[in-house]
Amino acid sequence: MERLRQRADFVAAATGAKAPTAAFVLQARKRGDSGPIRVGFTVTKKVGSAVERNRVRRRLKAVVSRSAAGRMRAGHDYVLVGRRAALELPFDRLVEDFDGALRRL
Repeated sequence: MERLRQRADFVAAATGAKAPTAAFVLQARKRGDSGPIRVGFTVTKKVGSAVERNRVRRRLKAVVSRSAAGRMRAGHDYVLVGRRAALELPFDRLVEDFDGALRRL
């Protein structure tokens, strides 16, 4: 699993399918190749201070690393757009929401 780092990749993923949850929005886009899974994380300034945004990002990274191995497909880009609710929700609920969002996509 690789990380998305280029803005163009994030913009391209935004044009794909979306699965909103309480704590994040999962965006997915099929690339034209069969390369590795690529995942990106973004949290806007509307969520809060830098400390809060980084905490949301760390929680989302942990959710993906814990539960993503089976359902994510090669040749796809995934972007998680964090929301403020990710700070208060229990971690197990975040994992369940992520699995549900992957199923919907």
